[in-house]
Amino acid sequence: MVCTRPDLAYAVGIVSRYLSNPGKAHWEVVKWILRYLNGTAGYGLKFGKCTLSEHVITGYVDADFAKDRDKGRSVTGYLFQLCGNTVSWRSSLQKIVALSSTEAEYIALTEAIKEAIWLKGFITELGIEDCSAIVKCDNQGALQLSKNQMYHERTKHINVKYHFIREVISSGEITVGDINTKDNVADILTKAVGGAGFQKCLDGMGIG
Repeated sequence: MVCTRPDLAYAVGIVSRYLSNPGKAHWEVVKWILRYLNGTAGYGLKFGKCTLSEHVITGYVDADFAKDRDKGRSVTGYLFQLCGNTVSWRSSLQKIVALSSTEAEYIALTEAIKEAIWLKGFITELGIEDCSAIVKCDNQGALQLSKNQMYHERTKHINVKYHFIREVISSGEITVGDINTKDNVADILTKAVGGAGFQKCLDGMGIG
């Protein structure tokens, strides 16, 4: 279901955490998902022809700090588009407990950049050489941390494996940039968004 509908990824991710011990509240969420599916049965991803001279991979990443009430872990969400067409997305709990919103966003940015590297390599294998990638994040602290080689006291506890993105960014292999939270389509991959905000994300993802 979530393989073709990124708008369902967050909700399905929540209920899947309780498969081993579901309760009434979880069943209510499942019924909500089914009602949403029934009302949007005709929805799907729309793909257009790439008319750009250069093939650009654009990623959007977001995190919701300490969203998991059971273990205090944060949620990572990212979505990638090739020439404006959605090709990859993910919504999942982070594997470690982040100690701040900046750290949660930094971990999410790391996972998104790993996906960007894979996508770029895959597209290159298809014979498309002129492919660039940019990952957009709405957290200034995470962006600064990704570009800063200094070892600050407040970030020295972060696992070394997450710092590899500094080398990737400094080499120019992947570019990172900021984006307004209101324009970040990955928002609905980390939290419940309603009304106009949800519809804006659907439009940005190319779902309709």
